[in-house]
Amino acid sequence: MPRKYVIGIDLGTTNSALAWAAPPPDPRELSPVTLLGVPQLVNPGEVRDEDLLPSFLYIAGANDFPAGSLELPWPSADSSMVVGELARKRGTENARRLVSSAKSWLSHAGVDRTAPILPVSAPEGVTKVSPVDASRRYLEHLAAGWNAKMPEAPFAEQQVLVTVPASFDAVARELTLEAARKAGYQDPVLLEEPQAAFYAWIEKHPDWRERVQVGDLILVVDIGGGTTDFTLISVTEGAGELQLERVAVGEHILLGGDNIDLALARHLEQQLAGQGKKLDALQLNALWQQCRLAKERLLAEDANRGEHPVTILGKGTGLVGGTIKTKLLLEDVNRVLLDGFLPLVTSEEMPQRRRMGLAELGLPYAADAAITRHLARFLRQQAAASEHGSVRRGPSGLACPTHVLFNGGVLRSPVVRDRMIEALNNWLRAEGMAPIQPLLGEDLMHAVARGAAYYGMARAGRGVRIRGGIPRTYYVGIESAMPAVPGLPAPLKALAVAPFGMEEGTDLKIPAREFGLIVGEPAEFRFFNSATRKDDEPGALLDGIEEELEELSPVEVNLTGAAGEMVPVTLETVVTETGLLQLWCVARDGRRWKLEFNVREQVSR
Repeated sequence: MPRKYVIGIDLGTTNSALAWAAPPPDPRELSPVTLLGVPQLVNPGEVRDEDLLPSFLYIAGANDFPAGSLELPWPSADSSMVVGELARKRGTENARRLVSSAKSWLSHAGVDRTAPILPVSAPEGVTKVSPVDASRRYLEHLAAGWNAKMPEAPFAEQQVLVTVPASFDAVARELTLEAARKAGYQDPVLLEEPQAAFYAWIEKHPDWRERVQVGDLILVVDIGGGTTDFTLISVTEGAGELQLERVAVGEHILLGGDNIDLALARHLEQQLAGQGKKLDALQLNALWQQCRLAKERLLAEDANRGEHPVTILGKGTGLVGGTIKTKLLLEDVNRVLLDGFLPLVTSEEMPQRRRMGLAELGLPYAADAAITRHLARFLRQQAAASEHGSVRRGPSGLACPTHVLFNGGVLRSPVVRDRMIEALNNWLRAEGMAPIQPLLGEDLMHAVARGAAYYGMARAGRGVRIRGGIPRTYYVGIESAMPAVPGLPAPLKALAVAPFGMEEGTDLKIPAREFGLIVGEPAEFRFFNSATRKDDEPGALLDGIEEELEELSPVEVNLTGAAGEMVPVTLETVVTETGLLQLWCVARDGRRWKLEFNVREQVSR
């Protein structure tokens, strides 16, 4: 059955959103992208549609809410788990029962992301959930909200795209897919957030070809609640038309709104200490949550206030009303942002590294809070290291963008956007380049969800796609069927499985040829690539490992099956939207095994 709608979901660190579109029958036409108002509890007993679903989960105690006050428009298997606006509100009062930043934990390789570890500060007796389970509950809520509003088009029957940071590693991507599948999503597709933001800009500007030209280099700066991502998109030409090609992606930087909120909380903590009011760890956590809300209100584009009240519970009855009251000033927010997170630095200044040998276990936040220094490293090291000739560079080797597109809640503030532009222009001026041009006109809080829905139409041939063809040809090692010779390994051949320029989001079948796959015991798979052999077609078998081939780290896995069984298989290749090369081994009886690795350039820290 053809899918009636494409659904784009921004699974955010602080807020999530859902947008949708109905691809028209005529491929020359585009349908408008629409935001879904997500039903959620905003107060006990009060359900309201909101265009964002706060990515917070509150684990309610037996006496936290009146009986029956947590009912939603759909049945819930566990009414003690509150998601959305009410969870955020109640969490500012009792932070030890609040799960926040689950997406950041999902990307944390230093913990078991499938284990119940959240909330980290929960007291004994409080149920904990895993980062995967928390993400699953947000995705589940969005699906249930869709079904409540669109009962004639069940969510499970639609094409769904879920966004992830461009810098998510393979495990974090796979865990996001796992959370989506557990939430009932059928065949979800992952898409990078910066690309989604750019797709949203294209959707809003059908005349985009008149706003950029061949040779332009577009920098996407995405500063969200938990992460900062940088991406470069080049404007090229093909078949007489402008094309877009993603040419560089930054590393995973755990730096964003959470860090800013904590910095503001520390600022207020020092003020309160000067008044003789010392906060304990629980109160500081509550202050952190309050500062998030105050910052969002003060930096909203329609805000007209210079301060916002902040109230946290006291430790006893000695304080009037058992609370501590203070206020966050807009001028203090701007000072913390500009001086601490967005200092004006040269393009040669790199982020500081951690120096302590021991640290508390927790999220691996970036050691340096200066976003501008991380951007300088991206443009000077990572982007400049790209093999794409379309990366525009200055005399010093710095990648020099012509345009910048902003995304993420932090960048709603004109102060933040202006400082980022000022820093970029300082660097461009030093390279003898013209000032950068901002690409404006998109709602930063909903762009990712909207862009994901647009991309869903583009996948079906109804819209513009950003090209991101792989920059090398990839091969898998095939052991020759030769008699064993003492002291010598069996000769190795190289089978081309992914040709140079293969587009992300596409797949291919290796021409009919079977190979023997070892299952049921540990086996090593060797992969190679070449930047010079650009004409090898999928299925081309090289008799040996040529000098032009560079070996990658081997993959050792134990594929399911009878111990030592050799299964005849054919091969299929998929390059995902997020840069993973998946090599599928398909048996005659339909069994399938997957090998995968990242085909994007990696730059060591």
